Amino acid sequence: MRANKSFIFISIIMGVILQIIPMPPPMDLYRPDWLLLILLYWAMALPNRVNVGVAGIAGLILDILYGTALGVHSFALAVPVYLMSANYQRLRNYSMPQQAVMVLVLSALYHLIVYWLVYLITGIEFSWVFMWPCLASMILWPWLFWLLRKFRRNLRVT
Repeated sequence: MRANKSFIFISIIMGVILQIIPMPPPMDLYRPDWLLLILLYWAMALPNRVNVGVAGIAGLILDILYGTALGVHSFALAVPVYLMSANYQRLRNYSMPQQAVMVLVLSALYHLIVYWLVYLITGIEFSWVFMWPCLASMILWPWLFWLLRKFRRNLRVT
């Protein structure tokens, strides 16, 4: 029974690994937000287990691994996860294309928050290239949702 509950932790660790794994430079522009997608799934499926606190800790780990100022990714992950967990009952009833559009919006919000916070610290200029991962996350959402739901049901994660 305990192994079933640790699947959430394992999936979040896998999201962190997929988020930082090296990719070829042309493909890196389109890297989906793996950690955000996994946190959004768990916030929608089990909002009592994965919430803003888990997103904040995962964001701190991401800040440490990326070498950014502490709290940038933590805050940027916490906002979309909060919005998902606050509206999980409504979003569960959406069709898959509607959920994918919501993931696009939440991913765009995540990237804009990261940009704004990094802009305040370093003054970097905005480029639309920052938004390509949002489209990749939207396209990947149905498959990741299906995969995580299949594991959650088979392992009886509650």
